[in-house]
Parts: sequence; C-alpha cells; structure tokens
Amino acid sequence: MMDKSIFKAYDIRGQYPQEINEKTVAEIAPVFIKFFKKGKIIVGRDVRLSSPKLYKTLIAKLQDYKIKAISIGLTTTPMFYFLVSKLKAAGGIMVTASHNPKEYNGLKVVGKKAKMISGYEISKSIRKFS
Repeated sequence: MMDKSIFKAYDIRGQYPQEINEKTVAEIAPVFIKFFKKGKIIVGRDVRLSSPKLYKTLIAKLQDYKIKAISIGLTTTPMFYFLVSKLKAAGGIMVTASHNPKEYNGLKVVGKKAKMISGYEISKSIRKFS
C-alpha cells in the first residue's frame, strides 16, 4: 500500500525504496490523466542513483495511459521548467528530490507554464492509502 506521507506541499517525495519506488510511481501514474488529458508533457530526471529506475517506470506507465510524454532524460530542474514553458507543454514531471539527501527521491509535477501542482493536490485523486 502507498504511504500517504510522501505527498508534500510542493512535490511527492520519500526515502527510496522504502517510501517511494517503482511500484509507487506505477500506482501514481494513472492520476496524471486527470492533469494532462490533452497535450504533451515533458519528463526529466536528476542524477540520483534511483532516478533512472523511477524514470523508466514513469515513462512506461505514461505510455500505457496514452499520455504524450517528451522524454528529455538527465537534466536540471531549471532546464526542465524552461522546456515545459518553451515547448508550450501541458505540463511535466521531473524525477527528483531536489535538495534532499541522496536516499530520497520523488516527483515534481507542473502544469502549463511550469506552474506547480502540489503533492497534496495529486493525493486527492488517489483513493487507496495504507
């Protein structure tokens, strides 16, 4: 079951793999249909050791749900924000835990013009918590 404590004011994050992992990302992915019904989204990741695994799972699940994802791979968060705006995307998802220690990872989710979508807002769309 998903740990609801990973849903924060600015993002979704927790310790990898105890609180957030590939299974968690796969369970969250269907919710993105609500936020990104139409248009393309930008998807990037940071350099953390767990990011490639989470990123790969996220891309696969977005494809399963027919969400048009432009995969930009390894990038900085500022570049991710820039590309969401520059490419006039419906939004984006960045696999990162920002300034948190290396054992953490998560998802930063933004809408048009890189406007933040909070973890709290995303959690309202998810029904099952442990």
